[in-house]
Amino acid sequence: MRVARAEPEGPWCRADAAPSVPRRVPSNRVSRDFTQTRDELTRLLGPLLVAPDPVEAAEEVHRRLDALDPPVRHRTVRLLLTGVPVENEERARALARTLVRAGTSYLAVCTGLALLTDLGEPQDVPYLWTLGRLRTLVRPVVHALDALDRPAGALLELRSHQGPAVFRPLLAALYAGDRTAVRKRLVALPDDLGPEVVRRVAEAFRLADLPAEVPGLPAREGAALIARTGRLLFLMTSLRDYQPEILSYPDAPRVYEAFARGAGLLPPTLDHHALLLSAVQELSTGPAVLHDWGSGRREAALAELTAVLRRPEWRTVPDGEGDDDAGVRRRAAWVRRTRAQVLDPPRSPGARLRIAVHERDPGDPATVEARVLVDGRPLVPDYFGRGPTGSPEELLFPGTLRAAAEPREVRLAEAYCAEGCCGALYVTVRRDGEQVVWSGWRCPVPPGGTREMPELRFDAAAYDAEIARAEGDESWMWPARRTGRLIADGLRGRPDLLARWNIRFDWAGTAFRDPDETLVSLLYDVEEGHVRQLLWSIPEDGTPPEDRAAAALRRLEEADPRTYGR
Repeated sequence: MRVARAEPEGPWCRADAAPSVPRRVPSNRVSRDFTQTRDELTRLLGPLLVAPDPVEAAEEVHRRLDALDPPVRHRTVRLLLTGVPVENEERARALARTLVRAGTSYLAVCTGLALLTDLGEPQDVPYLWTLGRLRTLVRPVVHALDALDRPAGALLELRSHQGPAVFRPLLAALYAGDRTAVRKRLVALPDDLGPEVVRRVAEAFRLADLPAEVPGLPAREGAALIARTGRLLFLMTSLRDYQPEILSYPDAPRVYEAFARGAGLLPPTLDHHALLLSAVQELSTGPAVLHDWGSGRREAALAELTAVLRRPEWRTVPDGEGDDDAGVRRRAAWVRRTRAQVLDPPRSPGARLRIAVHERDPGDPATVEARVLVDGRPLVPDYFGRGPTGSPEELLFPGTLRAAAEPREVRLAEAYCAEGCCGALYVTVRRDGEQVVWSGWRCPVPPGGTREMPELRFDAAAYDAEIARAEGDESWMWPARRTGRLIADGLRGRPDLLARWNIRFDWAGTAFRDPDETLVSLLYDVEEGHVRQLLWSIPEDGTPPEDRAAAALRRLEEADPRTYGR
């Protein structure tokens, strides 16, 4: 049976949502060159896809590919052939199989694999698996297998992974058909695996089927398997890549449901609090919402998770007090904050827009996002997918999202690499009578594709109320972050504090490595028109944020920050 790729819903993401391939689009010129190359390749190969003799057609494919000037890069063949019209699937499939099984050039074999991605059948899987033993063909073979037998594709990728020693015992257990060993090895995997590797593990070992084995296991072993399931889901939601891997995992809804059903088996440890809260966050405002859940399934999983969190034994959160590890204390504080937010979220009946500030579990930190949801769907992963939503300091506290009669362009998100590499997501916000309009979208266009963004309209009163609520909500903040906000507010209210030093305010927040350290970023001009950044660190000292912010503003009034910043 063919397994459908898990992609975000909506016409804005289809052209570049293939699993595990970073979408890098440096400029519009790349898109034009891509389109020209695709058209040329379609013109050259089109007649051969309907040729009655696949052997002769395959020989001609070799000749035409070799004659291309400039040559086509093998890495782009799959994308170039995506969507190529096929008038006769049977003949095109026969040509693809001939190229894969008897091709004599690397580019020709890759062309056959690209065609089989759309035209292949289960009988092709053994041939592809054998071809995947050639290291140079692993990636194109995996892409073809993903469409035909996703676990087989995942297994092939894991087998060729750079760290095979980590997976060797797990693979051996799978090959031996030893389900007990598979469960134990899966639980014993390191916690620091990358998101894509975790997704491949989940696919190869059919994670969606494992929780069904829990009822027949001893209580401790069953709880360990449920906890591991939650941990793998959590790692797939990591925002350290261009698109969260959870969107490329078709079985995500089933696995979330299984985790929610088994959550009651877990004891209320700090780790388990974090797993349940993280799952509730993702099922409420994260990219996992974009899967095709069907009617009521996501809501039911959320209800099961929150029911566990409301149990009497779960109401007391391990506080980490007395622990020598600052990370444990910080994580316990995050659990207390997040628990209050997810168990009593703001309700805005009938409102299309919702802003949800998301702080990830400090055990696997990420930037704080001001997630934008429209009709319950997270907008940035749905429309953009190359990086997280901007922070509250960018989108909320300066009043960035407020609507006025004068249109204002707002950057909602920036690519992980940089805007200059893979772009950013911009929208123009304006007030139109009793409505607020989001239009004039700017977003990178995928190679050879188009991106049509919808105009969004919101009731102005409901929009203003939600923006005001989000701007005033500090329930997610910890002391160092609040200190940064107070400093930023003070500098916006008194621009003279920095003007006297010929310095400009950039941003104020917290250090990624040490969230208890407040950072203030300042800019000033140097020779030849260059701009230099000055970072001022304000450590946590136990005093209230109001006192630390006031002291910082006094220091800026009295001394040039070049003398104490870095």
